[in-house]
Amino acid sequence: MAAKVRIKDQWKEQRLFEQRSVIGGGIIAALTVLLLARLVTLQVVRHDYYTDLSQGNRVRIEPLPAPRGLILDRNGTVVAENRPAYQLELVREEVPDLGDTLRRLAAINLIPTDDIDDARKLVMSHRSFDSVPVRLRLDDEEIATFAVHRFEFPGVDIRTRLARSYPYGALAVHALGYVGAISEQDLGHIDRAAYSGTTLIGKLGVEAAYEKDLHGQNGSREILVNAQGRSVQRQGAFVPNLRTVTPVAGEDLLLAMDLDVQKVAEEALGDRRGAVVAINPGNGDVLALTSRPGFDPNTFGRGITRVEYKALLDDIDRPLFNRALRGTYPSGSTIKPAIALAGLVYDVVAPTDHRFCAGVYRLPGSSRMFREGRSGRHGSVSLVDAIARSCDVYFYDLANRLGVDRISTFLGLFGFGNITGIDIGGEKPGLLPSREWKRKAFSRPQDQVWFPGETVNFGIGQGYFLVTPLQLAHYTSMLANHGRSFKPRLVSGVRDPVSGTIRRFAPEKGADITASPGQWQIVMEGMEGAMRGRGTAAATAGRNMTYDIAGKTGTAQVFSVGQNEKYNEKTVPERLRDHSWFIAFAPAEAPRIAVAVLVENGGFGSTGAAPIARKVMDAWLLKGGGA
Repeated sequence: MAAKVRIKDQWKEQRLFEQRSVIGGGIIAALTVLLLARLVTLQVVRHDYYTDLSQGNRVRIEPLPAPRGLILDRNGTVVAENRPAYQLELVREEVPDLGDTLRRLAAINLIPTDDIDDARKLVMSHRSFDSVPVRLRLDDEEIATFAVHRFEFPGVDIRTRLARSYPYGALAVHALGYVGAISEQDLGHIDRAAYSGTTLIGKLGVEAAYEKDLHGQNGSREILVNAQGRSVQRQGAFVPNLRTVTPVAGEDLLLAMDLDVQKVAEEALGDRRGAVVAINPGNGDVLALTSRPGFDPNTFGRGITRVEYKALLDDIDRPLFNRALRGTYPSGSTIKPAIALAGLVYDVVAPTDHRFCAGVYRLPGSSRMFREGRSGRHGSVSLVDAIARSCDVYFYDLANRLGVDRISTFLGLFGFGNITGIDIGGEKPGLLPSREWKRKAFSRPQDQVWFPGETVNFGIGQGYFLVTPLQLAHYTSMLANHGRSFKPRLVSGVRDPVSGTIRRFAPEKGADITASPGQWQIVMEGMEGAMRGRGTAAATAGRNMTYDIAGKTGTAQVFSVGQNEKYNEKTVPERLRDHSWFIAFAPAEAPRIAVAVLVENGGFGSTGAAPIARKVMDAWLLKGGGA
């Protein structure tokens, strides 16, 4: 059978081709219309938007840090200022290899080798487009070194910034504090946008407490950059319209501190470890706050190295430790005026009551002896004599009659056991013992019992009772004010850097202590008596007085002396010797300054601390301070 032959239908194929051509042409036409529409959208409708984006590829926004506010003492002397400085900054997204870049910077001595890991962590903690400082305050030689090698470090450049400077170095450092590089921890609690471009932040003291006021508001500016990210004046014929937002400087701080008084306090302490706090009783102004030894805050502002910081930490004298706010010590006899006032208020003692001091005190029914201090025995003494001559035996007996509950409650009215609320951080509350405190402080039942002998020691400022120099100065100002108190403050106002307008802070009133004028007068007579005749400070701070001073010495034991042992300062190692205290206010009839001085291991208060307090009071009163 013959095979079938299929005849090709040319007309059908022609129609199919034409149909496909029409469909293809329609698709091409539709795509062309869409393309034209998109071109119109990009080049006409959204021209401005894409022009901005295009410009953004060659225009970079650079933050302009606000100048940090100045810090001035009460007389207008600048104690913290800003100076131009050059620093090395790195933008992570423009750096090919961060680790290699940091190692090569260390190789040419632009960053310490020990700081490479810290620098890496700091850079990684910022956004990739942030300019992060890896070295602060370059000197001329370091700037020249980087200029020679600049082409080797894309994404790294030198920036001109305002750096914090302290013209008086270590003077008042524990009050002023310092600024340091923003750390990873700082980034966790600050507004990163507000600190964009800022490299330093307050770390301690006034600088930290008033960071918000000092910081100001950062600005920004647009800069033209080339493909390597370097700033240029123009790119070909393109000259952009660059915008600038002017930063607003931080407010200036006006301190209550008097720089002259502060200098005298620090010079008087010299190389000894200790603290001096001077307060204006009328408003709580802290006229001087000294802790020795100190350190130079400029070291932190320029970027402290690991070696330098370790040296400060390992120093046996602890220069970083603020003794004025954080050092806790037995008060010694400086607490006796408060114990005397408690005896009067609770009607446990009368002003005319006399006690015989034979140099030793025994609790009723006990054979344990509590010895008199340096003087040995005082004979028959009244309350005024007991304060003036610091008779331990009198106050052993008074404390026993008052009891721990009334002593603890009454001393709490002076603020002991709590922070004073000064306007910088880091203050410690000390320790105000009580029966309840002891029950909580010790785990063994036999140790939780409060013993009468502990009350006796409490009455002369020994035992568990611990105070800070700031607390003791605050307590002294309350004595001067007959019970009225003001919260201590280092900053008394702020000044607008543009208009110069000053805004003063009102003194913040504290709780008062109620006692009769006659009771206060007895205590004042005792403290004035300490500066005259046979008073404990008459031969040192009381010599050649041109104004009346009310004061009280104190000697705080560092270790306990046995019942049959005698304390001999000459045979005791220096760091085990007694601490020296002195508190005073003057003029006694109208106080304008209250002072507390501590000299660690300084021996008796009359010889170690009292002369320092006298110099501080002279520096304030003889120039008419507070008048």
